[in-house]
Amino acid sequence: MRLGVVFDRDLPPESLPRFARELDGTAVSDLWVVEDLGWTGAISSAATALAATARLRVGIGITPAPLRNPMLLAMELANLARLHPGRLAAGIGHGVQEWMRQAGAAASSPLSLLEETITSVRALLRGETVTVHGREVSLDGVRLVHPPAEPPPVLAGVVSPRSLALSGRVAQGTILPEGLGPERLPPVIERIGATGDHEVVAFVYLCVGDDAREIMRPAAEQQAAFLRVAPEEVAMAVGSPQEASAHVRALWQAGVTTVAVRPVGADPLFHVHRLLSAL
Repeated sequence: MRLGVVFDRDLPPESLPRFARELDGTAVSDLWVVEDLGWTGAISSAATALAATARLRVGIGITPAPLRNPMLLAMELANLARLHPGRLAAGIGHGVQEWMRQAGAAASSPLSLLEETITSVRALLRGETVTVHGREVSLDGVRLVHPPAEPPPVLAGVVSPRSLALSGRVAQGTILPEGLGPERLPPVIERIGATGDHEVVAFVYLCVGDDAREIMRPAAEQQAAFLRVAPEEVAMAVGSPQEASAHVRALWQAGVTTVAVRPVGADPLFHVHRLLSAL
């Protein structure tokens, strides 16, 4: 049971080194960085966080496959894995389709693109020579000159049933979005259908305080639209430290390997320290 912390996209990028160093001195296992259109790039954020820390695993959640050539992505991930062995987890996903269209990168078949990207990147990181002439990806005899001795795990950031099944088939883990409560996780994990050491990472909003639910109302409404549920169905670690910690424990008990809390506000680490004290 791992506990991670998400560096929120709204935080200024220059605050990441201090944020990472403070977490490195706690019981937290992971620091997760994100890549959303217009905010920040995940590879540069991961490199910054890895360089600023000595212990934390840094997770990428996620790089959108439509924005990344799989050969270039494998080259970037291999560099990070060689410089920081055993401390990287690489998430790849569809990306928000509206954003992909805005960037002129929409795929004709997002499912095919994600599967072909993940399988190609994993093979390249293993040091294989890769030739793929797929529906979306075309590689002709490419390989990494400096593959990592310890390839980082490649996870899929997905939510729809077909994408969950794809993740269980081709990825080493699945990253689930904010808002999925413990009661909704068993069928999701069953849909993934993976065997062995398939990691399940669940992102969850974190806000500790008497007015936490009111503070989180806009985020709940936004995430509800993404998940196509009512705002009150968006599960969060909110309320007292004991309530927040109970929610995290419930996610672990429901089958999540890594709970990655996403603290909000101008002082996000305040919420993390309160959660850690309760846990």
